[in-house]
Amino acid sequence: MAKDQISNIRDVAALAGVSTATVSRALQHPDKVREETRKKVFEAVEKANFVPNANARTFRQQSNRTVILLVRDIGNPFYLEIFKGVEEAASEAGYKVLMGDARDDEARVANHIDLVRQRHADGLILMTGHFPAELRDRPELLPPIVIASETVTGIDLPMVKVDNVKASADAVRYLIAQGHREIAHLAGPLPESLAGERLAGYRQALAEAGLHASDDRIVAGDYSIEAGRHSVRQLLSAKTSFTAIFAASDQMAIGAIGELRQSGLSVPKDVSVVGFDDIIFANAFDPPLTTVRQPRREMGRQAMELMIERLDGGRSHAIIELETELVIRGSVAPRAPN
Repeated sequence: MAKDQISNIRDVAALAGVSTATVSRALQHPDKVREETRKKVFEAVEKANFVPNANARTFRQQSNRTVILLVRDIGNPFYLEIFKGVEEAASEAGYKVLMGDARDDEARVANHIDLVRQRHADGLILMTGHFPAELRDRPELLPPIVIASETVTGIDLPMVKVDNVKASADAVRYLIAQGHREIAHLAGPLPESLAGERLAGYRQALAEAGLHASDDRIVAGDYSIEAGRHSVRQLLSAKTSFTAIFAASDQMAIGAIGELRQSGLSVPKDVSVVGFDDIIFANAFDPPLTTVRQPRREMGRQAMELMIERLDGGRSHAIIELETELVIRGSVAPRAPN
């Protein structure tokens, strides 16, 4: 890197071969970093001609070293691994993490943003589908915010996510490869962006196979177990034909399986089910759930790395897209012949 080239903390981290959290800690608390690591960081700082932002130095003097992880539903086990990843990276940089519960309420999101603006915390990692409409076009009013997992359209903020369209299409393609043609989709809360992306992947895979995405096989819910139960009840009461289900979350998939069993249907003998997330219960469920695995711990780490970069004066609007994996377990079987 040329001496006159503008650099940021991410450049320094890349040169030193460490995380941005380690760079931040070395610059702020060098006595708390191993000598060998500290030397690498300082050599990278010099090589990159990195000068910490003056505003960031002022901010750090007023900082309470706290970041809020604001989630859609604090009772959802999906967030556990993400919290671990955030906390690991935060601890490396000398920050602590508090978890807030948005409860799918835009007003609660606005309240947490205000908490950060009032300096009760330094930054907000946002994992909800809601963003206050009055702040979308007012970036000057926003404190340091990073979006994780969810997709918030119409706003330019750093983001860590997966390709939900591709991941969903891959899941439905697998069901099609098993011979299923009548595939229902238990969608998230439409028209939110995340739910829309997973629905788009479902439609894409069906279209590629020359299958019609019938609206009567699409039922929206809130990602919860009860939403999965309710969606299946709705499909069955409407006498909608289906041999497989792609659910937008593992909790919805688990709820769906429970309702199918209560209705006298067997999984996967009568109906195959695929979920999304690979929560801690997915492999322990009966049958073990075929699902899309998100790298949640890494997602948390990357989100906190982006936050540290922001708190150290960076203005990157990076979008980091992580890979998913379709985990094949026992909840899918080939379609039985008629």
